[in-house]
Amino acid sequence: MADRRRFLSIVAACAAAAPYAGARAAAEAKPEAVAWRGTAMGALASMTLVHPDRQKAQALVQRCVDEIDRLESVFSLYRPESSLSRLNAVGELRDPPFELIELLSQSLDLARSSGGAFDPTVQPLYRLYAAHFARPGAPAAGPSQAAIAEVLEKVGFAGVELRADLVRLRRPGMAITLNGIAQGFVTDRVADLLRGAGLVNLMIDLGEARAHGRSARGDSWRAAIADPRRPRRALLELPMGDDAGAWPALATSAGYGTPFGTDPRIHHLFDPGTGRSANRYLSVSVAAPRAAVADGLSTALSVMPAERAAALLAAYPSVRAWFVQPDGRVAVLGRGARAAGKTKLLGDIVMDEFKESVVPDLPETRARA
Repeated sequence: MADRRRFLSIVAACAAAAPYAGARAAAEAKPEAVAWRGTAMGALASMTLVHPDRQKAQALVQRCVDEIDRLESVFSLYRPESSLSRLNAVGELRDPPFELIELLSQSLDLARSSGGAFDPTVQPLYRLYAAHFARPGAPAAGPSQAAIAEVLEKVGFAGVELRADLVRLRRPGMAITLNGIAQGFVTDRVADLLRGAGLVNLMIDLGEARAHGRSARGDSWRAAIADPRRPRRALLELPMGDDAGAWPALATSAGYGTPFGTDPRIHHLFDPGTGRSANRYLSVSVAAPRAAVADGLSTALSVMPAERAAALLAAYPSVRAWFVQPDGRVAVLGRGARAAGKTKLLGDIVMDEFKESVVPDLPETRARA
């Protein structure tokens, strides 16, 4: 399930972890970092577990990898046998997996609360753009307005019928993508699995990040948000975990890293109202208690003007969002924003400029514990 709307924008900024297969022996039963790096949902991924027993940690990592694979069989658009692919192929799915019902329910709730800024039925737009740019000599500006208008007739979350025993797409040609929230959902499932097994200290990065406890060194986990203008440079650094002032989950949405053609402004992050790529911000990052909330909100906020963004975030008192504007300024809205820096206008909404220091260039890596 390749994420089609964001490039790598979150990296952990911590001390190096022992490799998954080669962590030092815990002779004195001291907690050590056991790290796994691989791919999940079509993207680079990592998990770091702090545990005194390396073999138990490895077994937990394997359980997580198996769970990721199982959930991909539900949500993937690139596995023809997945539950979502079968739903899109015929327009309905009887006796759907519980996870599909759960995530679709969350998605439709967010679609309603965001006034359609988040919409899981934008998959026909992706198909239109992908087909357009697959043609030799296709106009670099993308599909025609007439073609977009025709496809928009197939887009609209109100056309999804959702019951415990049935998912149905009411209009011909409708299709669902959960790429705007599924990575966060899977990240939460993995974190919940580990915490349910008694693990206290962990960092997960499956495209969205979630952390609890502390690193093997005893300090807080930290994550860096990439600068959209220079993606290998970190724009700002945040503490992650359960400590005061830290955040359990972090997600970023940005379209410029996944262009269809040569124009970076034409990408996979669609505005469901216009059928065009959303370019209001260079990126939107959201910190929240759970990764699915951060993931879904970062998608929705990316297409919303400031006033609507403020109204949506008012319903999420435990969330903070960072908006990187086209001129590179960073504005923050949400929990604790007033303490972050001086106020400024973003559109017609007073927001606060985030003033945490910019961290230096970081090596190109996924996660370090």
